[in-house]
Amino acid sequence: MRNNAFHSTYLNDRAGHASITPVTPFEAGAFAALTLTYTAGYFGIDDTGGLKIVHRFASDMGKMQFTDPAAPNYVTAEASNNAVLELRYDQKGNIRPWDKTLSIRVQRGFLREGDRIVVRIGDTRQGSPGIRIQTFTEPTFEFKVLVDAFATYNFVELPIQPTIPVVAGPPVLYKAILPTQRRVGEVFALGFKGEDRWGNPSHRVEGRFTLEPSMPVDGLPTHLDLKQGALATTLSGLSVAEPGELRITVRDEAGRVLCASNPLRVVSTLELSPYWADLHGQSEETIGTNSARELIEFARDRAFLDAMSHQGNDFQITTPFWQELNRLTAEYNRDGEFVIFPGYEWSGNTGLGGDRNVMFRDEGRQIHRSHHALVEDLSDVATDAHSARDLFEALAGENCVVFAHIGGRYADITAAHDGRIERSVEIHSDWGTFEWLLDEAFAQGYRVGVLANSDGHKGRHGASHPGASLFGAYGGLSCLLATELTRDGLFDALRRRHHYATTGCRAHLDARVRFDQPAELYGDDPAMGGRITGRVREARMGDILRSADDSVTLDIDVSAGAPIERIEIRNRSTVLETWRPWTQDALGHRIRIIWEGSEYRGRGRQSVWDGSATLEGNRFESFKPINLWNIDKPLQLPRPDRLAWSALTTGGFGGADLMLADANAGTLRLDTPLVQAELAIGDIGLQDRVLSTGGGIQRQMRVFRLPDRNDQHSAQFSRRIRRSEAEDALYVCITLEDGHRIWSSPTYLLR
Repeated sequence: MRNNAFHSTYLNDRAGHASITPVTPFEAGAFAALTLTYTAGYFGIDDTGGLKIVHRFASDMGKMQFTDPAAPNYVTAEASNNAVLELRYDQKGNIRPWDKTLSIRVQRGFLREGDRIVVRIGDTRQGSPGIRIQTFTEPTFEFKVLVDAFATYNFVELPIQPTIPVVAGPPVLYKAILPTQRRVGEVFALGFKGEDRWGNPSHRVEGRFTLEPSMPVDGLPTHLDLKQGALATTLSGLSVAEPGELRITVRDEAGRVLCASNPLRVVSTLELSPYWADLHGQSEETIGTNSARELIEFARDRAFLDAMSHQGNDFQITTPFWQELNRLTAEYNRDGEFVIFPGYEWSGNTGLGGDRNVMFRDEGRQIHRSHHALVEDLSDVATDAHSARDLFEALAGENCVVFAHIGGRYADITAAHDGRIERSVEIHSDWGTFEWLLDEAFAQGYRVGVLANSDGHKGRHGASHPGASLFGAYGGLSCLLATELTRDGLFDALRRRHHYATTGCRAHLDARVRFDQPAELYGDDPAMGGRITGRVREARMGDILRSADDSVTLDIDVSAGAPIERIEIRNRSTVLETWRPWTQDALGHRIRIIWEGSEYRGRGRQSVWDGSATLEGNRFESFKPINLWNIDKPLQLPRPDRLAWSALTTGGFGGADLMLADANAGTLRLDTPLVQAELAIGDIGLQDRVLSTGGGIQRQMRVFRLPDRNDQHSAQFSRRIRRSEAEDALYVCITLEDGHRIWSSPTYLLR
């Protein structure tokens, strides 16, 4: 059910045909030489007419070029009748989602029926390695061919389009995924997969894999024997008979450790269980990749999610596709197994409120589009909601939840917000990290929870590697704390803000507030008419309470798959304390350089950090990248005293761990377009040395020192928090050594 996006089909049976060779599978991210041949139809192509060969916005296929025949992505075109052709490439030269455009204009001459244009996409005849294939899998990667036969610039879409299959490469990274908390004796599953270098689940996983649990697991085999073909494996029916923390190590046949699972906390009693969700992603029917059905099955079977929602841009969702989405959510939703919500991304212009995500409890609800720009059928245009205020008014009686989102457009919650249904803000996705959105909510007096999702466009819902395109981060996940894995259970968690967010990792997190005197717990936000439902001594993340205590106790309990770098305790936008699992005495030869932040809120938010770190009087023994997802742009060590990189941030952070030959000698010189600085190595210690850019949003570099080795994957501690004079919003932000972050939703304390 593909959206033709208003391409003309006028007499397209006479517009010719196109084919491509070869059609054997291509490995994602590899170089290839493709030959696309267009044969003119009855009308031919008139003088100054031509072709457009377009592919999707989401694709990160190499950028076509025509000037350097020895360089990657070199493209040529020749007409069989020697007509003179002019080639041009534009990243946004056609109607969304078919943005990326190779234009071939018949500059001199014309074509008759049967004449051909041969396009070599990745012409290797003069030394080019070919075109770099996109980095994510797609069984039918389409080169859509459009023909301007009459030189009117009204392009006609061919009825049959050439496609190639893009498949995963060999596995280079293995993942074992568990739930993060379950009761003693409660059944759970282990997910296992191998991913290629671009984060695609690989069908080339094979061999015997040994499973080593840290505690006895009923139903867990000692090993897995796998053959090529499957993209992932799920072991169901597992359980643990005693309380504890389970981690499963996976080894290959030679005994080498391939991966270790995230921790699973097993407890005797559990009021709310954690369920992992990606509530935001798109398929090929809008601006994503692969079908909506394939997106759902990836989320369930290869990302091992408990819940999801398809959130296509409303102005690309036709009425038939909206009906199809509702059929799919009804088909795949299974209480206790996998929950999926019908919904869409309301994509209003920034000046009218910006992006919001709408999730319904039930199928069959009216979609209120922000506009019909790419929906040709205007029969329901009267149901549109052009501004965010209009949207909230239209949804006033609906059983739904809304969360603000930053994508191409950003949600302007200062212009419109309705706390009755907009309970949360999405502060991380493939687009980057946007903590400023939570700060804006605090400034406006809103009481919101924190979500993170992928907004994935590459068909990898719940495991959304950004690839080599403009996306600056790995897609996020939301952990919903609910009484049951049902739509009602998860909706209750969302409405109560009982959830936390991560940048894609799975970790156990419990952040609770304890009171000296009983506090009054609200059943809902009092700003929305919520009333006090009881008196409690303890509150969880997302709760809203009224307390007379001048000080409270914050209990923090976290277990992660990677070591903990720091835990920030925050009250609204203020960091009260930064906890680290080491002291100054434990520091060693390792320093960390971080670059972070964004240019501004909108589409041009990328901050470029291309640069170098140079040592004088010292040398680098080793280095490790942090959040540098584009493997085309690795860290480089051209000589022992100089590290170079090419990187950008879109709100999150990247950087490098550097192991020094001498812990204290020499000077570190940093040189980037935004920061230039010199630091004495001996002056780099436990606390961040912050180097501001003087602009942007939270845009800066930080340099600090770490122990040579850190094995602390968990932390449990309490802090007394003296309350402010105004309303408090207590939460934690946890940074792991591997670059992932975790945020709890705030607990709100009224005076």
